[in-house]
Amino acid sequence: KSTLLLQTLCKLAESVPALYITGEESLQQVAMRAKRLELKADKLQLLSETQLESILAQAARQKPAVMVVDSVQVLHMEGVSSAPGSVSQVRECAAALTRFAKQTNTIVLLVGHVTKEGSLAGPKVLEHMIDCSIMLEGSSDTRFRTLRGHKNRFGAVNELGVFAMTELGLKEVKNPSAIFLNRQAEPASGSVVMVVWEGTRPLLVEIQALVDASAVGHPRRVAVGLEQNRLAMLLAVLHRHGSLQVGDQDVFVNVVGGVKVLETSADLALLFAIVSSFRDRPLPEDLVVFGEVGLSGEIRPVPSGQERLQEAVKHGFKRAIVPTANRPRKALEGMTVVAVDNLAQALEAL
Repeated sequence: KSTLLLQTLCKLAESVPALYITGEESLQQVAMRAKRLELKADKLQLLSETQLESILAQAARQKPAVMVVDSVQVLHMEGVSSAPGSVSQVRECAAALTRFAKQTNTIVLLVGHVTKEGSLAGPKVLEHMIDCSIMLEGSSDTRFRTLRGHKNRFGAVNELGVFAMTELGLKEVKNPSAIFLNRQAEPASGSVVMVVWEGTRPLLVEIQALVDASAVGHPRRVAVGLEQNRLAMLLAVLHRHGSLQVGDQDVFVNVVGGVKVLETSADLALLFAIVSSFRDRPLPEDLVVFGEVGLSGEIRPVPSGQERLQEAVKHGFKRAIVPTANRPRKALEGMTVVAVDNLAQALEAL
């Protein structure tokens, strides 16, 4: 968080007054980071302080256009007796900073920590005070980080930024689909590419399924990156309308790259991956699939179908199976699109 904000503020400081308040690190540590990342920090104002009254007094004198407070968990107010990081301190400090931001028309970026469960540490009221909540996510086993809006009073909440951590800080990944499409050289069964919609752009991700004979009385249903209840529902649809019985099989599904898919456009791709694994028949490498599957076996259209197909063409995919309502208005160069109305048609096309 600190790396991304320091990079951003050094860039902004070249054109507008910017103030970076560091409560967790010393000025020397921030300066060392800026030097290591080769940032132009000569115009950036830095302040190392944890007492809120001093911070607001200094900000009133400096009149910054953008101010970063890193972090809200170390701030304390004189009138509040509890320790920094407590519920009352976090709430009162956030309220004072919100008042300052609105009265002086200053953009305030407030850094907060998250708990092990992934929710904001501190009072829940903090999320209601702020105008925009942005979460930086990433695991230790990958150099990629995603920046996702959870609440935004001034725009869309489902925007997604993908960054790569390098020696010179976080760099924007202009083509995130390339990360999630690092497929094997040899075609394998149970794998298919789908197009999901993240914010205002399509993203190509690979979905994998493994169907295996169950050694226990109750077969397992495991979904990573997808909703478990939806997997159980789609298996019932596959049995009823696709005449494929996997009730005695363990079914494991996974979205490659740690992506979480919450939209229903992944339904058809998920069923195709399951069928591919069950029959042990690899699907074509140049096939892309999307569509929502209803309980009566119908294939429903999904939003932004044209843009999803154009993104797939851009990445070299030559075949697509999509809902009839998402059929392109005019033929796409280099791509054969098969439109389907129900699951039986889709399996026949497959």
